[in-house]
Amino acid sequence: MKRDPSCIFCRIVAGEIPSRKAYEDDEMLVFHDIAPWAPVHVLMIPKEHLTTFYDVTDAHTAMLGRMMAKAPRLMRELGVTNGFRTLVNTGADGLQEVQHLHIHVMGGPRPWAKG
Repeated sequence: MKRDPSCIFCRIVAGEIPSRKAYEDDEMLVFHDIAPWAPVHVLMIPKEHLTTFYDVTDAHTAMLGRMMAKAPRLMRELGVTNGFRTLVNTGADGLQEVQHLHIHVMGGPRPWAKG
């Protein structure tokens, strides 16, 4: 499995940096964001180092499909029942901060959004 030793997310996958895990299997890790934008904010990452969404190939189709299928089930398990957002920032113009493909999944009640 491709890994970048200087990548913070690869180091989280390797257990070198602690995280608050929400889910893990052979291909993906899901952990709570340390600077959440919503009451529930997790990051879904492939364990294989893929720098950006640009690096995805047909060989990654099944893994990405499983990640997307896991998102709604995980949100329900985390108590999010009234909707959530998924977001993938890609590259500099897409405001990607960590150079390891990751999917933000955010939900939960936000009282400031009630008008």
